[in-house]
Amino acid sequence: MTGARPCAAEQRGPRERGGGGGRGSGGSCAAAAGGMNGARGAGRALAALLLAASVLSAALLAPGGSSTPDVDKKRHVELKMDQALLLIHNELPGTNLTVYWNYDGCYQCLLQVLVHASRSGKPGKPSVAAVAVGTQHVSILQLNDTVEDKELCRLEYKFGEFGNYSLLVKHAPDGASEAACDLVVNEKPVDSDLPVTVAFLVGLALVIAVSFLKFLWSLEDFNNWISKAINSRETDRLINSELGSPSRAGDPQPEAWRPSAAPLRLRCLDTFRGVALTIMVFVNYGGGRYWYFRHSSWNGLTVADLVFPWFVFIMGSSIFLSMTSILQRGCSKFRLLGKIAWRSFLLICIGIVVVNPNYCLGPLSWEEARIPGVLQRLGVTYFVVAVLELLFFKPVPESCASERSCLSLLDVVSSWPQWLVILALEGIWLALTFFLPVPGCPTGYLGPGGIGDLGKYPNCTGGAAGYIDRLLLGDHHIYQHPSSAVLYHTEVAYDPEGILGTINSIVMAFLGVQAGKILLYYKDRTKDILVRFTAWCFLLGLISVALTKASENEGFIPVNKNLWSISYITTLSAFAFFILLVLYPVVDVHGLWTGTPFFYPGMNSILVYVGHEVFENYFPFQWRLGDSQSHKEHLIQNLVATALWVLIAYVLYKKKVFWKI
Repeated sequence: MTGARPCAAEQRGPRERGGGGGRGSGGSCAAAAGGMNGARGAGRALAALLLAASVLSAALLAPGGSSTPDVDKKRHVELKMDQALLLIHNELPGTNLTVYWNYDGCYQCLLQVLVHASRSGKPGKPSVAAVAVGTQHVSILQLNDTVEDKELCRLEYKFGEFGNYSLLVKHAPDGASEAACDLVVNEKPVDSDLPVTVAFLVGLALVIAVSFLKFLWSLEDFNNWISKAINSRETDRLINSELGSPSRAGDPQPEAWRPSAAPLRLRCLDTFRGVALTIMVFVNYGGGRYWYFRHSSWNGLTVADLVFPWFVFIMGSSIFLSMTSILQRGCSKFRLLGKIAWRSFLLICIGIVVVNPNYCLGPLSWEEARIPGVLQRLGVTYFVVAVLELLFFKPVPESCASERSCLSLLDVVSSWPQWLVILALEGIWLALTFFLPVPGCPTGYLGPGGIGDLGKYPNCTGGAAGYIDRLLLGDHHIYQHPSSAVLYHTEVAYDPEGILGTINSIVMAFLGVQAGKILLYYKDRTKDILVRFTAWCFLLGLISVALTKASENEGFIPVNKNLWSISYITTLSAFAFFILLVLYPVVDVHGLWTGTPFFYPGMNSILVYVGHEVFENYFPFQWRLGDSQSHKEHLIQNLVATALWVLIAYVLYKKKVFWKI
């Protein structure tokens, strides 16, 4: 998912733009036992303490923070975030050097000229060239004789942020080669990952503390001690208001709960959606400017690449569960079709508004308005999958709903018409991807273009996927800052939410439908549900291994978020089934975790998504940093902003405010 906000794009580059598709499905609740509703209180406390955790992170990180060296006065090189200073000491008399550089993660890339180092003037007085090098990945350095363009030495090294290094180039003492290159650390780098570690430990400590308080609250002796310490009248009032009063229709249910007779309200799905949404907000706001919280430049996966497919998957599960409930209540298919079309239309319209903000650069020009986007893709995917399920809808067999005689593969066999359509769509994706002729590019090209593939196909970014978008939508109506530009220096526009990738988005949503059918067909049969989740997890995982050859770049179809490749779909779907395999028994069956605090944004996903986009550049979600080149300060800001949206979702939940489309 990639954002199109002009102001933000200049600040953070390509970002994840994930959205939700409504409230999803969940279960009903039962009142907690034991005097006071401890879990409810703990949920309230945990949501409120998210801000405190962020502030505590800031307090812990502040003393250990090291200031950014603004300028190396001797060499006049200004270091920015994720950079180190490299001094090239050329002790070779009469030999000018050209230093080439690139990251090892840039697959089959041309090395780029980093700096020129002039020849040494006098023996013992080497010439020195200073340059900033990247620290995010392992660097490849190659030194060539400038005149003869002959390689003198080559090395790989992982530089540390704000470190100071010297590369000594001199005659080899053994005479076996013309030059020897030795790397020396002048000043040790800072530990740029320390803020993430501290923030994680603070969050873990908070979870342990709240869990311990919940455990104490569940103890009868502790409860009695608390009750004696509180004024009896106040205690009676609290007990009556929290547990004694009957729940009114529409009231939010207490957090300490057990599933009851309403199977369509599964809390694990809302929790899963909330986890994805919280991660999405964090990475969209910058993720502390760490590379692993940004999108992969081309093949491979980072944290930011996970959330959008999970939204699509959960949306598929919700489609089947909600549709079954609506049709069982007597709603006609024709009326439901109208609701599906209207909701899809609204998602697309809201998406176009969100990806084309005009308050940064003045009035929007329709000639440059971006058409694809996250909500647009969700809208199209929702329409296709929902209509497909509506056309071939079959009521859940009574044998599955009430007995243990349901066929082992009925959840799959009953969907054979839908499977035929999905397989046909996947066949179309494969045919267009590998057989559509693209002018100036090899047929079936899946690469990033730019300097990748040794620079042979600089304008072929995305192959058929990019070509179709540019042909049907035009260069100016798709995303202008793709993540491939980071490593591969691509110059053509490419949209990761483009037309061709929507086909695999539909496939992903249909796999989510299958998860929903498992949950409904085998309800109250936990073992059968978990067995099927496990089977899907292994099946999709094996398909991913076969397609990728268990490698990042060498497979038949690599895992690629920009292309939404089929291996990307199978891999993320396997992860999704695994997460449900964990969440369903923990949250819905045994009630060991209520889903707090992620349950709250999961219940209001569209509002949180649109809100975090609209108010991104406003206080208190963003403020001027004391050191804009500090991971620590960016991380604190992004954690506070994310915690605020979780807190907002909690307050809205308690006020029974939900934005439904």
